[in-house]
Amino acid sequence: MVKIYGDFDELVLSSRGGYLQLEFSSDSLPLERRWRNNGLSADFMADYFSIFFPIDPSEPASLRRQTEVKHTISYIANELLENATKFSKENMPMPIRIALHLLGNRLIFLATNHVSPTVLTRLQNCIEQISNADPDQLYIQQLERSVEDDESGASGLGFLSMMVNYLAKLSWKLEPLQEDPQTVIVTTMVELVV
Repeated sequence: MVKIYGDFDELVLSSRGGYLQLEFSSDSLPLERRWRNNGLSADFMADYFSIFFPIDPSEPASLRRQTEVKHTISYIANELLENATKFSKENMPMPIRIALHLLGNRLIFLATNHVSPTVLTRLQNCIEQISNADPDQLYIQQLERSVEDDESGASGLGFLSMMVNYLAKLSWKLEPLQEDPQTVIVTTMVELVV
């Protein structure tokens, strides 16, 4: 059974606009070797979308806007790819996908990966915590906890950072894989206004 958290609406993507989608094999290399490619892929997406925010020499603010948009895209894409890479179920022939859509003044990211039941439970707990708390307060609490505990698990800190620092709206779709009910396809949607 499909579960939706937040305002997950794929129909909005049927509108015209620029988009880019990247797909990665999730089982070809060990995590440590794939990790560096996340940043490179995120930077590529940011560079690609910079053409939609051209610099106008007669308008000095256009350079600042393009720089801010590139930084935002790179940061969010990298966070989504790191989560997808880190938490994907091992030894699955399914790809990890990330897409970015530009619809007017909105950027919509979609990251898709596959998770085990254990990771799914942690993710759902994280989503519930994020959904039922003040993002600013929870962000500070998680920052303090990560420093104290040196935690590297599913703290939700990346999601919270997107919400607090970029005013992003997050939603999720969780869909069991028909061929393997022990695997769930997770699609994270991040939407923000630029």
